[in-house]
Amino acid sequence: MRLQLSKLRHRNDGSSTEPIKCRDSHPSLLALTSSALLLPAYAYADSAPDTATMGVRYSEYKEDGIKAQDSFGGDSERYDIDISQFHLLAPLGSEWSVAFDVQQETMSGASPWFVGQSFDGGGKVIMSGASISDNRTSMSLTTRYYFDRGNVGVTLGNSDEDDYESNSVGLDLTFNSADQQRTYTVGLGASNDDLEPTIGTTPVDVAKEEKESRSLFLGMSQIVSRRAIIQFGLSYTLMDGYLTDPYKASDRRPDERQQWVATSQYRHFFVGADAALHADYRYFDDDWGVRSHTVNLAWHQSLGRNFSLIPSLRYYTQDAADFYSVVADPSQQYFADDHRLSSFGAWTTGLKLQTRLDNWTFSISGERYRSDLSYGLYEGDEAPALLSFNRYTIGLDYRFD
Repeated sequence: MRLQLSKLRHRNDGSSTEPIKCRDSHPSLLALTSSALLLPAYAYADSAPDTATMGVRYSEYKEDGIKAQDSFGGDSERYDIDISQFHLLAPLGSEWSVAFDVQQETMSGASPWFVGQSFDGGGKVIMSGASISDNRTSMSLTTRYYFDRGNVGVTLGNSDEDDYESNSVGLDLTFNSADQQRTYTVGLGASNDDLEPTIGTTPVDVAKEEKESRSLFLGMSQIVSRRAIIQFGLSYTLMDGYLTDPYKASDRRPDERQQWVATSQYRHFFVGADAALHADYRYFDDDWGVRSHTVNLAWHQSLGRNFSLIPSLRYYTQDAADFYSVVADPSQQYFADDHRLSSFGAWTTGLKLQTRLDNWTFSISGERYRSDLSYGLYEGDEAPALLSFNRYTIGLDYRFD
């Protein structure tokens, strides 16, 4: 599920996944198999689920405010977002399943409008003011067919808010080797987006625009031993159309963007510790000049049969887009002062507690994200509006036996 971080679509480097079907419900074994081994979601089980599962999530996302030294307007609040999610996975006979997901977001606050030059030669942001109040609803429906050595699924999705609507379709195929030790996955995706900026306190000069995205994913997972699995993936995405952020005064971007992503994931269960290590690496590159590296580590520790504790640590670093500058130069063909296109690094620390009672599973988690130019591996000028935020989530799942 996506979390919208601004009026311009922002892709998170995480993903939501459905656990591999496992006969043994011991939390340590579930910890080994409960994170993404292959994309897209719901593509991991070798047979249709025998019972239905349902889950709900509620998250609070709050960005740190802009400090007075970084803004011409003094201290300023940023985004607050409330996110509600619902998931249902159910069997349809012995060879089919259906999954339905709904996400509702309510957001308010302000975002950087543009960056101006201060008296000391640096940059300070002008905020949009508390002009953003929006609701977003996204839904997806996945139908999956299971055969002897794999499965194939089709996903339809829609996302709608005041100024933006996206319709998407995805097709994926998962195929196992004869010895069941290796799994191959291929996925295709497409989306068509319509943008009609709303007119608030931040002026816009765009009435209606469109954007298209096409993507391809190839993946392979290999059972290394009885307690370890490794996965590799490659994806390519072509975006075409209006890619500029209409809510930023100093923003004009190319109308095409090609993106490449390479991923690797490793899962290892340690019998003595009764725990599992999840280690992920992601490399991103595009033709705008943005490069990034993401390393994510999580330790799934069992605390008896009914509790598990999951501390996590993520590191992210990226290089700036070719046309980014702290104070944008409109005399250039392309320009942007959006901090998301600057050079920076970021650390995310997280902690999750999960407990199971009969058919119920309850979870609570928190994350702290901090970004700064000094955290990164790439040089560049520091953006004055780099992001830090907190996110808290509670969840409840039920299995219908």
